[in-house]
Amino acid sequence: MGALSAGHLFTDLNQGAAAALLPFLISERGFSLTLAGAFMLAVTVSSSVVQPLFGFFSDRHPLPILMPIGVLLAGVGMALVGVAPGILTVFAGAILSGLGTAAFHPEAARFANYVSGARRARGMSFFSVGGNAGVAVGPALVTPLVLVFGLPGTLFLAVPAALMAAILLYEMPRMRSFQPESVDEARGTRGEGAERWGPFAAMIGVVTVRSFVYFGLFSFVGAYYERVLDTSAAYGNVALTVMLLAGAIGTLLIGPLADRFGRRTVLLTSMLVLPPLLLAFTVVGPLAGVALLALAGAATVGTFGVTVVLGQEYLPGRIGLAAGMTMGLSIGLGGVGAPLLGLLADSRGLPTMMLAIAALPVAGFLLALTLPRVAKKPKAV
Repeated sequence: MGALSAGHLFTDLNQGAAAALLPFLISERGFSLTLAGAFMLAVTVSSSVVQPLFGFFSDRHPLPILMPIGVLLAGVGMALVGVAPGILTVFAGAILSGLGTAAFHPEAARFANYVSGARRARGMSFFSVGGNAGVAVGPALVTPLVLVFGLPGTLFLAVPAALMAAILLYEMPRMRSFQPESVDEARGTRGEGAERWGPFAAMIGVVTVRSFVYFGLFSFVGAYYERVLDTSAAYGNVALTVMLLAGAIGTLLIGPLADRFGRRTVLLTSMLVLPPLLLAFTVVGPLAGVALLALAGAATVGTFGVTVVLGQEYLPGRIGLAAGMTMGLSIGLGGVGAPLLGLLADSRGLPTMMLAIAALPVAGFLLALTLPRVAKKPKAV
């Protein structure tokens, strides 16, 4: 699980780097807020549209080699963004990075499910925290690189990706020892009961709404700090990093809570607390805003592992597909919100856009109310 979580970190690090690059692409390459949102859309959609296909394939024909390949492509693609000569090549690097992410996640989430045992939410949270930490580390890593070397500093992102790919290759034989011998065995040991596509679809709706909130903050917190709160781009990236690190901490805390109180309960609670936190963020200053963003990050990012487990419990025989859709397609659909919110910011201003983000969790809360509770297994006597 440590290797899987670390691989998740070094894959998703590039998504954090993508968000941190936006202020520099705006200032040095002349990107508009709409084009910046489109850049994030390219990163997320390229990783999300095909991710369920990787998951569908991995349920039938496991291919662990996709994990090191995915890490490597994710890093190399983002490394090329800073040296790409034009807008089309910048987007090509973003798409390559996204495809690497798509290759890594379903296969890694499948193995994380195998090694989690009965504490699935706790185990998946440990796996997810690697990704959340990676997204948080991304801005902290890429910002000084770009400040010192300019946009070509992104080339250094290929180095940790190559090292992590080598580690995953080394650990692969041990990972294979956790793999069930057949799909039927995996279905019997990982979950019971019929597949429930209706609740799964409703949960995908909740994840999509949550992703609108996540990518809205992820893409425009830096610009909000710079343009509305009158700070530097570096200050905005610090605020973004704090928000994402708090999300990683929230993931570790919320996973055990979900095992104890139920996945649905913690998901409802997270949707309930987000609107007041984000509304308060719009009326306080930069420093207090960082604290509120930290709480919002914990509530938003902290449920990522919980929803993956929910999806795998609703589709117990298709855990790769469930992970691919939960982490990929639904998040990609949420990523569509980035350019839409960018259009709103360009036309109505960043404060209005932030109010729109604050209102979105209400829809997520209403959708989460429709989710059935997953029955707990009786304890052995």
